[in-house]
Amino acid sequence: MTEELFRADGYLKNCSAVVTELSGNGFVVDKTVFYPMGGGQPGDSGTFSVSGQSAVEIVDCYVDRESGKHLHIVNDDTVLPKVGDTVELEINWRRRHRLMRVHSCLHMLCAAIPEPVTGGSIGDGSGRLDFDMPEPPDKLAIEEKVNALIRQDAPMTMQWISDQELDAQPELVRTMSVQPPKGSGNVRLIDFNGIDLQPCGGTHVSRTGEIGEIRVVSIKKKGKQNRRITIELVDHVD
Repeated sequence: MTEELFRADGYLKNCSAVVTELSGNGFVVDKTVFYPMGGGQPGDSGTFSVSGQSAVEIVDCYVDRESGKHLHIVNDDTVLPKVGDTVELEINWRRRHRLMRVHSCLHMLCAAIPEPVTGGSIGDGSGRLDFDMPEPPDKLAIEEKVNALIRQDAPMTMQWISDQELDAQPELVRTMSVQPPKGSGNVRLIDFNGIDLQPCGGTHVSRTGEIGEIRVVSIKKKGKQNRRITIELVDHVD
């Protein structure tokens, strides 16, 4: 199994790791800073290098559904490292940080709208949540409420509970379409102090103020009782 260093510290940008397996146009390492696609959050991109050689692009990262392998994917014409090689891994930090900010902002949106979440997606600078609600909320009011929560600069902390404890507190789970990562015995809770508490496996900023100002791009009807709210970071363009 790959040790996922980002679970404890989403701010790690690089690490040394040993290649344990090759699979298609990807490779597996003993530990990594690369977040694999999941929970609505895209997988990280970045680079790897071997023995001081030029950095080589990693275009994606995901966990194979059948094998459970944490795969670092390269372009088809890339020469893969060898099993046993020590590689230097480095994520595209600017992209990751925007993903972290968007993901944390969607937790603020959850806090602003206390309705069940039916779906969601996190992008590079923007994201959306679908809510089970019959009438659309006021666009400007939601934007102001989310930005007010961000300006509180509330700290983020992590805690762990057992699968059984989570089962006994179903109210913690806001998403109807994506279940929290269970099965390992423990589930991580992301707590933005006084604002939002829910199980989540993604990467987040350390304080809400780090999200920065956001705007609500649109509120669209996606069904009889489904409202899709799309947000974006005001400064999302490099």
